[in-house]
Amino acid sequence: MRGVQFVVDEKGRKTGVVIDLQKNPELWEDVFDRALARRRKSEPRETFDAVKRRLIKAGKLRPRASA
Repeated sequence: MRGVQFVVDEKGRKTGVVIDLQKNPELWEDVFDRALARRRKSEPRETFDAVKRRLIKAGKLRPRASA
């Protein structure tokens, strides 16, 4: 992969990586997204139905017609 260099120890084992983020910006996006997801893992959650009700009440979503 272009723009990626591995750091190796004296025995030739990979111990780190240097990534050129200008050549691989999508890698930074992936790292950032994962870090953000981990940080938000313990945040309170809201059910899908609760979100729908809130959006309907705010006028941002139309209620579904009854079948």
